[in-house]
Amino acid sequence: MIERRTLHTTLRRLALVGAASVLASCVTQDAYDRATDLAKFEQDKSRQMELENQRLIEENAALNAQVQDAYTRGLQEAGYDKEAQARIDELQARIAELDRPLKDVETFRVEGGYVTMIQDSLLFASGSADLGADGKKALQGIAASILSNPYDKIYVRGHTDTDPIKKPATLKKFPMGNLQLSSQRAVAVAHLLDQQKGIKSSDLVVMGFGPHMPLKPNDSAANKKMNRRVEIFVADAGN
Repeated sequence: MIERRTLHTTLRRLALVGAASVLASCVTQDAYDRATDLAKFEQDKSRQMELENQRLIEENAALNAQVQDAYTRGLQEAGYDKEAQARIDELQARIAELDRPLKDVETFRVEGGYVTMIQDSLLFASGSADLGADGKKALQGIAASILSNPYDKIYVRGHTDTDPIKKPATLKKFPMGNLQLSSQRAVAVAHLLDQQKGIKSSDLVVMGFGPHMPLKPNDSAANKKMNRRVEIFVADAGN
C-alpha cells in the first residue's frame, strides 16, 4: 500500500515537472518572439525616421532655393536701367582689351557712375555661394566707399566661366548650374551690402549671368579666372 502511494506521488511529481518544463519552454519562445517583433518594429521605425529626415533636408534645400530666387526677382523688380546695362557693356569691352589680368578688386569710372569688379576667388570658395571672411571684409570696405557719396542705384551682377558644375555635392546645391551659382553669389553680395547701415534693399538690383557675359574668351585658365567675378555698378545720384 505504501509502495503504491509512493509510486503515485513520484509519477505526479514527474508530471508536474514535465508540465513546468513545457510551460517554461513556451514562455521563453513567446518572449523571444515578442523581442524579435519589437526589434523589427524599432528597426522599421528608425528607417522611416531616416527617410523622413532625408525628405525634410531635401525639402528645406528646395525651399531655400525658392526663397533665394524670390529674393533675386524682388530685387530685380526694384528697377533695371537699360542705360546702366549699356555702360557696363561698354566697360566690359574696355576691360577685354586690357593687356593684364584684373586685380582682386578694381574700380573703373564710367559715365554716370563707377563699377567695382571683384574676383570670385576673393569672395567665395570654389563651387560655393557663401562669403568668406576676406570677401566680407572687402565688401564692407566697398560699402563704406559707396556710402561716402550720394548714389542712385546699386547693380550687383554675378558671372562664372564656362566650366560646367560636375561635383555631385555642388550640383545638389546648384542643380540649375552656373546660372544659379552666379545669381546666388550676387544675392550673397547684395545681402551683405543690405546689412550695412545706410544701404537699403530697394537700392539694390541683383542679376546673375552665368557664363553668358565673359570679359575674355574662356580658352585659358587666366581668362576663366577673369570671367569669374562679381560686378557692382553704382549709379551717380540723379541718373
